[in-house]
Amino acid sequence: MSHTGHEERDMNSAEPQPEDNGTPDGAPAAVDVAGVSKVFNPGRSNEIKALTGIDLRIDPGEFVTLIGPSGCGKSTLLRLIAALTGVTEGSVAVNGKTADQARLDRDYSMVFQRAGLFDWRNVSRNIELPLELMGWKAAERRERSAEMLDLVKLSEFARHHPAELSGGMQQRVAIARAMSFHPQLLLMDEPFGALDEMTREHMQNELLRIWAETQITVIFVTHSISEAVFLSTRVVVMSPRPGRISAVIDVDLGERNEATRDDPAYFSCVTAVRDALREGDES
Repeated sequence: MSHTGHEERDMNSAEPQPEDNGTPDGAPAAVDVAGVSKVFNPGRSNEIKALTGIDLRIDPGEFVTLIGPSGCGKSTLLRLIAALTGVTEGSVAVNGKTADQARLDRDYSMVFQRAGLFDWRNVSRNIELPLELMGWKAAERRERSAEMLDLVKLSEFARHHPAELSGGMQQRVAIARAMSFHPQLLLMDEPFGALDEMTREHMQNELLRIWAETQITVIFVTHSISEAVFLSTRVVVMSPRPGRISAVIDVDLGERNEATRDDPAYFSCVTAVRDALREGDES
């Protein structure tokens, strides 16, 4: 179990270089964050230094979780990758493109803590919404919605409305909607934070099943150490504001299932992440 991330980059480079952000087979990294800092309200009395010196490369197909204390910039980093806000310093590349271009190309999709479904649309039509906005034909939308409902195991609820579903089921619909247009990257900001513990564990299992079936790249934000370890191939530990990456911990637990939660290797990883959080808080 390693506390080191991918190899160090040239910190003097303002833009990610092709030879530095590629995977071993020469394909571009799914995400390459180079020397990124973010300051809100710069030069004003209410200036906030949210992030500083962030370097992170994520390869296609990885499941990477960001964890750290409240206010450390986890969600801000996610929003920078999504080009929902701009960097103050450094650069962000997604699939070898600028974050802005990747957003225009719809390379990514996002899932938030609240499902954000429209009550007046049934489940199927909620999933179809982004496809409708993108100009897909009605028959294609219905076919894709059916495929997504099958993926999240909710086919029998296609004509139900969100109010008729549990919180966990609503989040499964939100995931189906997010993946409906074939994004290569799924950004998830505490999507299970409002769920009870049993539902949360069930949703973790479901998400891992979907990830295994689709091979999509996932970046996941959570406050839960156990959730981060159970889900991830790597856990990125962030320090208090201004947020920095204080440790990157590889998680090698093989295929995850309920037995994983009782595996000594799992508890070892949980301890490593907890220790890294404490060390980051003290630094």
